[in-house]
Amino acid sequence: MTHGLRQPIAEHRPLLERDVELKAIDRAMAGLRDAADGVRRAPRGGLLAFTGEAGLGKTTLIAAARARAAALGFTVFSGKGGETEQGLAFRVVRQIMQPVLAAMSETERRDFLGSWYDIVGAALGLEATDTARMPDPTGVRDGLDWVMTRLTMMNAPVVLLLDDLHWADTESLDWLASFAPRVADLPLLTVVGYRPDELPPDATSFRTLVERHEQRPHKLSPLGAAAVARIIRDEVGEEAEDEFCGECWTVTGGSPFETVELAIRLREQHVRGTQDDLPVMRGLAAAVKGPGLIERLKRLGPSTVRFAWAGAVLGEPFSPEAAADLAVVGDAEAAEATEKLRACRILATTDEPAGDLEFVHPLIATTIYHDIPSGLRVGMHDAAAHAAQVVGADPTAAARHLLEVPCDGRPETVACLRAAAREYLRAGAPEAARRVLTRALREPPPAGDRAALLHELACSTFLIDPTATVSHLQEALKERGLDPELRASMVYRLTQALAHTDRLTEAATVAADEARRATNPRVRLRMQADHFVWSAFRTDEPDSSARSRRLARLAAKLTGRGLEERYILGLRAWDALVRGEPRRTALGYAGEALRGGMSWADENRGFEVPVAVALLFMYCDQPRRAEELFAEGMAECEHRGWRGSHLAQGRTLLGYIRYRRGCLPEAEKLVRAGLDTAERVEGAVPAQLFAIGILIQILLARGQTAEARRIADTYHYGDVVPNAVIFPDPRTVYAELLLAEGRLAQAARLLSDVGDWLQARDWHNPAWCPWQLGLASALARTDPGQAVRHAQDAVERARDFGAASAIGQALRVQAEVTGGQAALDLHTQAVDHLERSPAAYELARALVGHGAALVRCGRLQDAADRLYQGLEGAVHCGAAGLADRARRELSAAGLRPLPLRYAPTDMLTAQERRAAEMTALGHPPSVVVEDLRLTEQGVRHLLSSVYRKLGTDASGLSDALSRGPRHEP
Repeated sequence: MTHGLRQPIAEHRPLLERDVELKAIDRAMAGLRDAADGVRRAPRGGLLAFTGEAGLGKTTLIAAARARAAALGFTVFSGKGGETEQGLAFRVVRQIMQPVLAAMSETERRDFLGSWYDIVGAALGLEATDTARMPDPTGVRDGLDWVMTRLTMMNAPVVLLLDDLHWADTESLDWLASFAPRVADLPLLTVVGYRPDELPPDATSFRTLVERHEQRPHKLSPLGAAAVARIIRDEVGEEAEDEFCGECWTVTGGSPFETVELAIRLREQHVRGTQDDLPVMRGLAAAVKGPGLIERLKRLGPSTVRFAWAGAVLGEPFSPEAAADLAVVGDAEAAEATEKLRACRILATTDEPAGDLEFVHPLIATTIYHDIPSGLRVGMHDAAAHAAQVVGADPTAAARHLLEVPCDGRPETVACLRAAAREYLRAGAPEAARRVLTRALREPPPAGDRAALLHELACSTFLIDPTATVSHLQEALKERGLDPELRASMVYRLTQALAHTDRLTEAATVAADEARRATNPRVRLRMQADHFVWSAFRTDEPDSSARSRRLARLAAKLTGRGLEERYILGLRAWDALVRGEPRRTALGYAGEALRGGMSWADENRGFEVPVAVALLFMYCDQPRRAEELFAEGMAECEHRGWRGSHLAQGRTLLGYIRYRRGCLPEAEKLVRAGLDTAERVEGAVPAQLFAIGILIQILLARGQTAEARRIADTYHYGDVVPNAVIFPDPRTVYAELLLAEGRLAQAARLLSDVGDWLQARDWHNPAWCPWQLGLASALARTDPGQAVRHAQDAVERARDFGAASAIGQALRVQAEVTGGQAALDLHTQAVDHLERSPAAYELARALVGHGAALVRCGRLQDAADRLYQGLEGAVHCGAAGLADRARRELSAAGLRPLPLRYAPTDMLTAQERRAAEMTALGHPPSVVVEDLRLTEQGVRHLLSSVYRKLGTDASGLSDALSRGPRHEP
């Protein structure tokens, strides 16, 4: 079964001097079989690339691959680039997938694509149901990956043939470059042909794919004299003289295309191949391409020439009717022209039912297109654009031609180009949208449309060139008489672009200026919110305290009636968190902000505030609630097709929440997935910084210090301090790595700088940034008094905030730097607080630390209990380094580790649920002890397990139980 485009092959002939390439095709196709020598195996896909100059036989090799695939019963999909269609986004992708989708009914198509329909529909040329949806390029590529994977599994094994990829559109090349490395696990062989010297400059990802693939590109060479002689004699006869054949080799340069075409023409002219035939041969060779081809075309008559020109302008494959209309010839003339061009091996009919036409070879199409007089070529493009608009075709079809037409100040041209840009943005092709909007701006547009057009152009460049977005919006804001809503959208997008280019100071200033000039109260409030957002995330904010006071005064007046008010309340909640205000204050404002809903996918507001509000619950010992908000927000982004930096950061921070809960292997998997996504997205540097820092923390918790160092060095983490606030704070994370490596002095200097910065901002919450705890550990040997003072200060700040996990972590460090008998009570307090939190890893650390302290004080029986519990917790958290430490402490005390007492699970036991329900209803511990017939310590352990499993502390217990996991019988 075959789908897609086929290269016209007039007749089959043996391929000479291509044994290596043909064997490579055969080996690759053998890998697609599900059995070898009667033994079942998993089919293995791959990539084959054939490169070389024009005419060296890439197309013929791909045709040979098609014939072999068909003979083996494989499914074939195919597509090819076109010189005049490079500007059509996803053109090659559509050639690959559209034939299969077109064979389905509308219902079948929607069932097949499911939730991906509105994300990839525009890219595939399908009718849209949600015209407002504008997915990002990463989301579209992910969707196309899913579609191609499913098509492959439905039609396996599959051979994908792609020719002339040097003329493919950028979007298709980018998709292929991201998808092809994954096909090793699919029964899919991809075979590509391209001219390496003619790949577009922005095809770096595709070039990297083919040049670094395990199968290097097969670079085709011209044929030798013997092969050329064989081709000539196959057509002319064995009597052809050696000198004649040698001259044929000279004039064709060993080009297979030119040699075959020459041989056919020699046969048609009944040339015998003697020395006397050399002048005729040279004349025929000259007519194969270049000026000779044009002379041959002109001899076919004016109407035939115009028909061929029309086909070259339309791009292939093209319908005879469309070419006839563009060439202004009648049906009879078109039919006659078609026959003449077929007879001269200029055109061939495709295998498609519509009977479309295409050129026998790309060289022919290129030569004819460039021969059209420039003025006439422009006029034909203009006429082709008009014809596309008249029939109501996709505006991108007309826009492709309009890009070749000089600017003339026509409003209808601007309207068509803007419509095409909207289609491209809906298809996830911002570069194509920028191309047509830039052309529309040069037309130029009517004065009243200029600002809106600049805004559209700025939006198209936001994901690919935020610096250009800044320039376009600054120009747009100078226009007079702007609509207030449009102006507000422009200013917001401008602040976003400034922030994405690490110019947060300018972003905050622009928002503040706009807030002062706004007359509409709602717009003013929105600009104030934007000002507070970018100010809060500046590392160089000059007066953080003053901004916090203004924010607090404004938030106190708001009720959360509109989205603008809710954003202000969300910012107030976050500010309360980082400043270390009581957590009930932060949670109160967060609850008000969420009461009316906060979208993660609002294009005009961003997701910084919703993300901050969600994370606040994690710092407040309610990570389960944070996870729920992240799940909702990420689902919203995925539904919109936003799978780039939004999804990268979402996955990363969800991994951070799992890390804080102590689920280290799961956290590492999520963060690595987030980092992988960020690396696929152009300009996603902030998302990378989040992911790298969190990954280093996770690796350190798992005892993988060497791997953490490798990650830090690979990404030069710690070398540059970003201008935006990143959490966890990069310098603090890097100091943690230095501490793990024993580089205490370096860590102390770095953490002192962090402390000075945070103190100047009045950000005192150790739950958000535990710099003092790290500094205390770094100074414990060289300046124990100062270390204790830092730890005590951190404990006081943690108590002011009120989260049990923060208090317990600070107490553990205070105990460690205090040492001796005095530390035992601190250790006990640390464990007590952490048992009331969902922080499983921190609890395990505290238990092991307490057990080690008890060993040193000679209390082995008490130490054993703590160390066994700590070991069990460390193993279940995936903290191998901590588990090893627990085993060493046990061994040093002469104790042997016991088997783990329970398997890790998120389900509550019947006893745990009963203890949780009674506690949530407000029953005192003594009542719970009596009801369950346990000791106070037993109930405490039950509730500690509940908090870890449900991801909350006692204050969120009732809500968590209503949505929590079922209990075990």
